Amino acid sequence: MEPFSFSFIIPVYNRPDEIEELLGSFEKLKGTSTFEVLVVEDGSNQRSDGIVAQYRDRLNISYYFKKNTGPGDSRNFGMQKASGNYFIILDSDCLLPQDYLLQVKSYLQEEFVDCYGGPDASHPTFSNIQKAIDFSMTSLISTGGIRGGKMANKDFQPRSFNMGISEQAFLASGGFGDIHPGEDPDLAIRLKKLGFKIALFPKAFVYHKRRVSLIKFYRQVNKFGMARPILNSWHPKTKKLVFWFPSLFMVGLLCSTLLMVANIYLPIAIYAGYFAIAFVVALFQHKTINIALLSIIAIFIQFFGYGSGFLKSFFCTEILKKNPRLIFPNLFFVKRNS
Repeated sequence: MEPFSFSFIIPVYNRPDEIEELLGSFEKLKGTSTFEVLVVEDGSNQRSDGIVAQYRDRLNISYYFKKNTGPGDSRNFGMQKASGNYFIILDSDCLLPQDYLLQVKSYLQEEFVDCYGGPDASHPTFSNIQKAIDFSMTSLISTGGIRGGKMANKDFQPRSFNMGISEQAFLASGGFGDIHPGEDPDLAIRLKKLGFKIALFPKAFVYHKRRVSLIKFYRQVNKFGMARPILNSWHPKTKKLVFWFPSLFMVGLLCSTLLMVANIYLPIAIYAGYFAIAFVVALFQHKTINIALLSIIAIFIQFFGYGSGFLKSFFCTEILKKNPRLIFPNLFFVKRNS
């Protein structure tokens, strides 16, 4: 009998096409590990029950429909319904490599941890925009790398697009909170306070689509930026200067542009040099000028979206001392037990 019984928890909201692709990747998983799949429909108008039904004879799969209470609460719902002893949380816009479960098992058998996170990558079938967004989010030349890779350390905080948590850790912590985004670092911080060990599994990666347009990407990273000062206020010991980098980058670029009026060009030249290096790195990685150019735009959007959201939230929560639940209601969901 294997020591691990895995339950994959997948919240979905109006994305039946993504679920179909993700479930298809489950069929190709290597290894004989026992696992189940739980799809939790979070009050969608475009339901995925028909897609799930097509896989009932091929996977050990369950489908649940609940009212819209957000992805964190949907994950908690799935973990409460699961029969496994180790839960793997995935976003619906992910695909699994064939050796994903083998990698997870290998890490856990070598050194057990109650919570892990894995990195993400771009699949060859992704659109150019998706590949560019992936570059901006994962490359060390931007703010990437903090979700995985060489920069991970004792302060590593898994993200819920690719995250595992033991049944024991879930029960002790109560699972995800009602903030979104930000529910995953909040859970990781609370787990560490409870004494649970968290680790990065570098080879347990997923293919992550993220956003399909630059406008949606901006909205996403802007919310990421707004969530961070709130998390810092909840967990003051987690405050770091690195969280300010996108905001400082944004302000510096604006000031450098204004300085050109006074014929001071060195600051803007430094920024131009940075973007030139990013372009070369993206071109080397993807071998396509179009993706390299889109990557520069994605990096720009990432810094400005996150940086502006961070400054706005910091001013409201830290300077004005406003209640974030009242001034940013779009960052919070009403949980089922509220």
